[in-house]
Amino acid sequence: MGSIYGDWLKQQRETAGLTQQRLADAAVMTRSHIAHIEAGRRIPSKEDAHRLDRALNTGNVLSSFLPPEEAAVADYFESARLLEQQAVMIREFALSFVPGILQTERYARAVLSTSFPPVGEEECDRRLVTRLERAKVLDDPVTPVVWALLDEAVLRRQVGGPAIMAEQLHHLACLAERGRIQVHVLPFSLGLHPLLSNMLTLMWFEDQPPLAYGEGLYMGRLHDTPSVVQELQHRYDFALGNALPGKDSLALLNATARDYEGHD
Repeated sequence: MGSIYGDWLKQQRETAGLTQQRLADAAVMTRSHIAHIEAGRRIPSKEDAHRLDRALNTGNVLSSFLPPEEAAVADYFESARLLEQQAVMIREFALSFVPGILQTERYARAVLSTSFPPVGEEECDRRLVTRLERAKVLDDPVTPVVWALLDEAVLRRQVGGPAIMAEQLHHLACLAERGRIQVHVLPFSLGLHPLLSNMLTLMWFEDQPPLAYGEGLYMGRLHDTPSVVQELQHRYDFALGNALPGKDSLALLNATARDYEGHD
């Protein structure tokens, strides 16, 4: 639906003889936001749709045909993956396994090998390449700023065996020790917390509003409604406030990695 909506917006803009920048100026939006909508990567908020209608003199057409609020994206992860590459800040919450951009090659392969229904080796390799490409956002020493909030289950659940777990946890510790990422662990002793029901990614950008991406079994949802994004940010902040401090989290990562090395 997002792609169809974006195509229709582009058609109306071109019919009106407007560039993306001129439409952005008229609608009090950024050009990149217009580009994302036309490409099907974003769905405008109701307020943005009303402004686009006024700028294009289309009555309430863009508002009326706005896709249902918070509709699941058909290829739900693709839009989030593309936006991930543009973010200046990413805050991850992981409930069961290490977030994709922080995974080592062997850990990622172990995760992908458990896909259901099973996929062949060629498809697994293709997905692995995509996942490792995502991790290249960390090649820049500064941007994006990345925070990883990990449930302790991420450290304790063996993925691929002790050696792979030790390597993965050392990788996280190394990134944290050199200041490339900030890691905090939510310990089992905390009990329930506001993020237990989902995996969550929060993203901020230079020239467009922040968004959130949540994922569960066979479903994912890209949220850009300001009130929803803000609520998810508050949930993240509340959970973060109950997590172990960075120094203690790093110590737990290293200690758990050593435990895995001892079991190998």
